[in-house]
Amino acid sequence: MHSESIPELAEADVVNAASLSAIEGLRHGFFTRRGGISEGLYAGLNAGIGSQDDPGRVRANRRAAVRYLGIDAEGPQTPWQVHSPDVAVIDQPFSGERPKADAVVTGRRGLPIGVVTADCGPILFADRRGRAVGAAHAGWKGALTGVLEATIEAMEGLGAERADMVAALGPCITQAHYEVGTDRRDEIVALDARAERFFATGRPGKWQFDLPGYIVDRLGRAGVAASFVGRCTYGEPDTFFSFRRTTHRSEPDYGRQLSAIMLDPLN
Repeated sequence: MHSESIPELAEADVVNAASLSAIEGLRHGFFTRRGGISEGLYAGLNAGIGSQDDPGRVRANRRAAVRYLGIDAEGPQTPWQVHSPDVAVIDQPFSGERPKADAVVTGRRGLPIGVVTADCGPILFADRRGRAVGAAHAGWKGALTGVLEATIEAMEGLGAERADMVAALGPCITQAHYEVGTDRRDEIVALDARAERFFATGRPGKWQFDLPGYIVDRLGRAGVAASFVGRCTYGEPDTFFSFRRTTHRSEPDYGRQLSAIMLDPLN
């Protein structure tokens, strides 16, 4: 896909968190599926390198996202996500194979970082003093095993302080659409008893899990101010990709939306 095919994204194509928008010297976006050039199952702004979409279209979509952030680059630095608590701390773009991790942290200005999701929670972190930013991918497993806390600690390693941090959870699957079995519920509660209040009774033998509530709670317990943008990936098919919705429709693959953040290079 040639550079002239890179789409221009409108403000309506991106969800922003008020808490992050209020910080000077910061650029961010929770990108939706709108505004891109992918087609078919991936229609729109598919940013998933791991999808079976045309790689040229994915590259153009990712480049469109960083142009929205105000720079011209190949795309944000996103890790090879594996539902782990691992964090990549970087000061330059990845070279060679991307690290297997579920969060990225940097203190370098003008270096966009991000994660891709399709129901899991994308969390963008910022230090109000501009010392570091972070991006994390957290489904139930990542949140339970500590990716949020590990991201905070990595930012502290770059000089940030928890009292100055803000975290925003972007669009993800919400409780009304996130059904899990009793075994999964018991597994989670066994490792974190405080998670029990985020399960509501569903169909016989099933529970509805409040993933965004749990993520925001864990961030609060870690001492970081956190909020949720209040958008559901499953419930808004024209706006977001959703792995679970794709599964329910028996589709062969799915797109991923991008969430990205960057310290302003000019600030």
